[in-house]
Amino acid sequence: MIWLINVLHLSIKEMRCALRDRTMMGAILISFTVAVYVVATGAKSDVSNVSVGIVDTDQSGLSMRLRDALRPPMFNPPIEMNQDEAQIAMDEGRVMFVLNIPEHFEADVQGMRSPVVQVAVDATAMAQGGLGMAYINEIVLRETMDFLKVKAFDSMLPTKSVIHVLFNPNSTTSWFTSIMQVINNVTVLSVVLVGAAVIRERERGTLEHLLVMPVRASEIAMAKIVANGLLILVAVGLSMWLVVGGVLRVPVGGSLTLFLIGTGLYLFSLTALGILLATVASSMPQFGLLAVPVFVIMYLLSGSGTPSESMPQWLQNVMLLSPSTHFVRLAQGILYRSAGFSIVWPQMLAVAGIGSAFLALALLRFRAMLARQG
Repeated sequence: MIWLINVLHLSIKEMRCALRDRTMMGAILISFTVAVYVVATGAKSDVSNVSVGIVDTDQSGLSMRLRDALRPPMFNPPIEMNQDEAQIAMDEGRVMFVLNIPEHFEADVQGMRSPVVQVAVDATAMAQGGLGMAYINEIVLRETMDFLKVKAFDSMLPTKSVIHVLFNPNSTTSWFTSIMQVINNVTVLSVVLVGAAVIRERERGTLEHLLVMPVRASEIAMAKIVANGLLILVAVGLSMWLVVGGVLRVPVGGSLTLFLIGTGLYLFSLTALGILLATVASSMPQFGLLAVPVFVIMYLLSGSGTPSESMPQWLQNVMLLSPSTHFVRLAQGILYRSAGFSIVWPQMLAVAGIGSAFLALALLRFRAMLARQG
């Protein structure tokens, strides 16, 4: 009971210190509001209103048909130009695709002479370039087959692919990027907030005040975890309710309460990691240099940016030691697939177990640090 009372009072002290830090409060506010909205609405990987140039040296009915098939919302109306104008437009970034239709294209198609339609792509926009290229190939093939009155072309192929899109039928990018941005912000801010709290006390000399008080290292560490974790948890809840669900209109499939419980476990794990990193670094710049590689690895290899299944198997096994991998699976299962506790409990258990290991290591180093301070 005395331990809990001490943690409560120390947590209130930590909460007051955090709330008085205007810079940190501003960073939290912007990260869970403006940053989520900007990433969800601005960083799109799907093809939308893409500019296309067309070099039509055939001027036939089939070439006109191909031009009319490139229509909004994926493509803007094609701009007709000659070869030199197309090259200049692509160099200046005014068009992303240039469709080059050769002379006698329609006649060669009717004569079954296998003409070639060239598509030039601006590969600096890799995501839209790759998807747009696939769409244009499909449009050219479909319109050519319709022109030749070839029906049921798919039935003539030896195989047939059937695509079923689950949980996001229209492949809306903002449904994915908004929630993943919230998770990435949790990862960064939870480590930075608690690590800065430890280093700030050491640099300001207030750590010596704690040493003369009848409190233990575990109480000091747990108070920092509880206060900073609770602050970020409230920010996550408000962001999911007001920004993700309210402004962006992203449908949440599962229980938001279960997601916040999982987020609380994740915050416990990351704040313990933040204390561990703060005991290794001797100053705030060192802490920043130490924390940045941790953020990058967690972001790139957790599954929030790229699928874990696309990584080598040995790397997937290594990343199971990171709490971010389990939390991303937990969040996607709850928010996208309406998973309940009976499905996500292994991920919750893994996050709690990794957090306990981080906390044990952090307490060992934190006690040693306090002993050196004393």
